[in-house]
Amino acid sequence: MEKNLDLITIGRSSVDLYGEQIGGRLEDMGSFKKYIGGSPTNIAAGGARLGLKTAVITKVGDEHMGRFIREELMREGVDVSAVTTDPERLTALVLLGIRDEDRFPLIFYRENCADMGLTEDDIDPEFIARAKCLCATGTHLSNPITAAAVKKAVTLAQETGAKTALDIDYRPNLWGLGGHDKGESRYVASTKVTDTILATVGLFDLIVGTEEEFHIAGGSSDTLEALRNVRKWTKALLVCKRGPMGAVAFEGDIPKHLEEGETGPGFSVDVFNVLGAGDGFMAGFLKGWLTGENLYTSLKFANACGAFAVSRHGCTPSYPSQEELEYYFRKGSSSKALRKDFQLEQIHWSTTRRARWKNLAVLSFENAPSKAPDAEEGYFNREKIEQFKGMIIHSLMAIDRSSGHYGIIFPVSQHRSLIDQITGQGVFMAKSVGTLGLDSHLEIETNYENLSEWPLEHTVKIRMVLEKTSDTTFDNLQESLRRVFRFARKNGLEFALELSFDQITTNVADLRLENIKTLMKNSILPDFWILDYLGQSDQANVSQLILARDPYTQGIISKVDNSDQPRSDLCADISCGQVLSWRVFEKIFTSWLAGNISSSSSQAKITKLLQQIATRKSLNFS
Repeated sequence: MEKNLDLITIGRSSVDLYGEQIGGRLEDMGSFKKYIGGSPTNIAAGGARLGLKTAVITKVGDEHMGRFIREELMREGVDVSAVTTDPERLTALVLLGIRDEDRFPLIFYRENCADMGLTEDDIDPEFIARAKCLCATGTHLSNPITAAAVKKAVTLAQETGAKTALDIDYRPNLWGLGGHDKGESRYVASTKVTDTILATVGLFDLIVGTEEEFHIAGGSSDTLEALRNVRKWTKALLVCKRGPMGAVAFEGDIPKHLEEGETGPGFSVDVFNVLGAGDGFMAGFLKGWLTGENLYTSLKFANACGAFAVSRHGCTPSYPSQEELEYYFRKGSSSKALRKDFQLEQIHWSTTRRARWKNLAVLSFENAPSKAPDAEEGYFNREKIEQFKGMIIHSLMAIDRSSGHYGIIFPVSQHRSLIDQITGQGVFMAKSVGTLGLDSHLEIETNYENLSEWPLEHTVKIRMVLEKTSDTTFDNLQESLRRVFRFARKNGLEFALELSFDQITTNVADLRLENIKTLMKNSILPDFWILDYLGQSDQANVSQLILARDPYTQGIISKVDNSDQPRSDLCADISCGQVLSWRVFEKIFTSWLAGNISSSSSQAKITKLLQQIATRKSLNFS
């Protein structure tokens, strides 16, 4: 069988709820960020970010958190075909906090959790045969049933010529030691745990652990003695993590001094959060080890990934992408607190984003009427316009969207029920918070102050009207724009910037380039640029300018010209779609409103029009 997976991990999966308040007790946390967690899950996701083809064998509950883990892994590019759903057990949860530089309280909610329901029957020999490496972690050795599943998977991997790896990943609490209040504890001596690990280490080609983890594996609080005890049971490559002192690897006998082992370069960074750093280290080491790099380079990858992990909030979300890691090796960082380096954070954001949108057909409801005249009643009937917009959404949800993606732009203050229908359905969803340049700053401030309440898949959209004004005026507009951009990014939301021009502006092409250059120079880097349709020359100039500063941009969404016809001559390297105005539905709406066509006929015409838009065909508005 073809070995088309670089790495399969097996064991824990959980949802990590990280306290957002830094420096407080876990008791005082008021809000939490939700991430995937569990050592094997983290390693699989971290490896995928570095370009490895990874998969994970685990179990999740038949509920929202289980679906979250599965969906997040898929977004990361991890094969989830061996992630099975347990209909009876719940997905594991972990609550975590950052108290200070040395204390990171956590509580494991793992009583009879889904991943501990893993059995030998869940191990598929054909799936294991696809792997170049199988990596297990220590927690699943703590229970005889899950340990049997791990041993079966490892044995099958060996039989098919795959490498095998063990991350000791010792959490005393998960071996029933220390009590629920000691989730943060990293070491409790136990002869039972030592005997269990030693009886297993002979199955592995690579064993990775901290000094404390080798203490439990080797049954000694002296690191060298513990390593020698482990060596008696295995010929595996041993990699001992030493925190800020880096790591040291031993291929053969253990020398008299730890420093005599193989080492790699370290990276001096400010420690923000140590939780999950070991999983990031493991992902980095496996990247090198499985792609034929020497120990020095593999340890370099590992140390760097660990450095990123301790610098950010969360486990998996903190791990670098391959592009980010390469940039860091070339350029370093302007700050030891890596999360404060804007360029690194921009690359991290752009290369780990939730979705990539291409071939978008976006419908803008921004200028759609919010009221419809009712001839019989003599007043404006809001229900009519809402009904018609609902018909559009109904058609959008029903048609085949395989040829491309659809999107909607709504004013933020309207259409709550319609927005709720679209959310979670694979449609690009942007909400406009207002316009800069038309004396609407107060409106914008009001509209974006509650971004923390937005679903993460929603995009913050703002319009900026450019004109030949004084530098002071532009600086003021730019500062308002920067505040919205930063607040969107802080809340994990993508940002779309529409650039327009007042009617008297001349030399539009030059002014557009000038202002885009200034905005990007001042670290305003929208995920999407919404621009008027550009001629080929302008298109090339704008594309070159944007890509030079932000090569990972989602791209340009082009506003089509006054004919409202989709175009097929857009710049392929940076175009991610087109936006059409409400006008495409105007004739259907007018006829329906006047009673000239029925709702069912209108629905059919809307559906046909949407299908034409998706395929870039000429539109028939009648």
